Amino acid sequence: MSWRWAGQHRNGGSSVLLLLLLLWHCRLGPAGADNASQAYYTALINVTVLSPERGGPTLLRIDRGRYGQDSPKVEVKGLLVAPVPINGVADRLGCDPRTRFQVPPNTKQWIALLQRGNCTFREKILRAASHNATAVVIYNNISSEEPVTMTHQGTGDIVAVMITESKVKEILNYLEKNISVLMAIAVGSRVPPKNFSRGSLVFVSISFIVLMIISSAWLIFYFIQKIRYTSARDRNQRRLGDAAKKAIGKLTTRTVKKGDKETDPDFDHCAVCIESYKQNDVVRILPCKHVFHKACVDPWLSEHCTCPMCKLNILKALGIVPNVPCTDNVAFDMERLTRGQPAGRRSALGDFANDSSLSLEPLRTSGMSQLPQDGELTPRSGEINIAVTKEWFIIASFGLLSALTLCYMIIKATASLNANE
Repeated sequence: MSWRWAGQHRNGGSSVLLLLLLLWHCRLGPAGADNASQAYYTALINVTVLSPERGGPTLLRIDRGRYGQDSPKVEVKGLLVAPVPINGVADRLGCDPRTRFQVPPNTKQWIALLQRGNCTFREKILRAASHNATAVVIYNNISSEEPVTMTHQGTGDIVAVMITESKVKEILNYLEKNISVLMAIAVGSRVPPKNFSRGSLVFVSISFIVLMIISSAWLIFYFIQKIRYTSARDRNQRRLGDAAKKAIGKLTTRTVKKGDKETDPDFDHCAVCIESYKQNDVVRILPCKHVFHKACVDPWLSEHCTCPMCKLNILKALGIVPNVPCTDNVAFDMERLTRGQPAGRRSALGDFANDSSLSLEPLRTSGMSQLPQDGELTPRSGEINIAVTKEWFIIASFGLLSALTLCYMIIKATASLNANE
């Protein structure tokens, strides 16, 4: 039994290694979603509200933003302007060809405020640039998300910055009331690339694919070997079962009569049921001269083909299968022996099983199993549980690996799309 568990642990080790590797992939997915392999610059943003109601300028602090990948990293100041409604409907995205900005006359520098989504960053920036915007600030459409490093090739020297949605609603309220809002963007610090390069991703991906191929090949080999082993075991059991039946048919059977030595109180009891022999009992005499009740010893011989007391191999003794040793590969079931026996005999057999002073080790070596009524051999319950657990563990491992692989691919695909929106 131990080698079965050892094999299961060895097989589980490779699956666990694959799981850890793929989990690392998925961990890198969100972290690398924002062009993590490239450096970026942070943007320090200050907003000043020129509200007459407050009696003077009011400074609003905004969290750090992030310069676009293709944006000039320079400071810029200007009036913050949002798109005007189109046909009475607010236009926050700036993707509609009819998008317009209401800029006060004589304004030299102004900054367009747009919401992320519905079209690419490049389209938003170019549309604002066509209206002579000095810079474009794009805020996230989900408050919980951090800014990303936008990619917008071909937008010229217009400054593009992305910020969170934290205080944008408050700013939009001021703009809707025609209150002037000034924004100053300053260059922050340079954030170096994370310790993960495209080459590392390729290497890890190739390693993962190789491990998956190896594991798939092992899984196919395992099931082929299992089928071969099961077929060979079934053939061997059928052969030994037929040989055991043939051997049992050659053994001497006798009915106990009055005055026979088996009825003597000093004669040994049946070693299987621990019952004395009575008149008219049918007994089986083995080649080793040990005597047992026929109903008790026949089931044992069908499974083990050895004497319960001296372990004599009856197949070899009778010359039926001289080259194949009998092994106790199928457990002997005490309950099966009592099936169909009288109540008194079953009680005595139960008492014998609980009596530690008596020893019948061959009956206990292999554990307990049950034999169906039709006499066909069945695998032990322990073997069934181990086999089912092992196979389900393998299937579950590969199912989880497939799910994690799909998760990784979705994350990477989503990250690629987000970097261009």
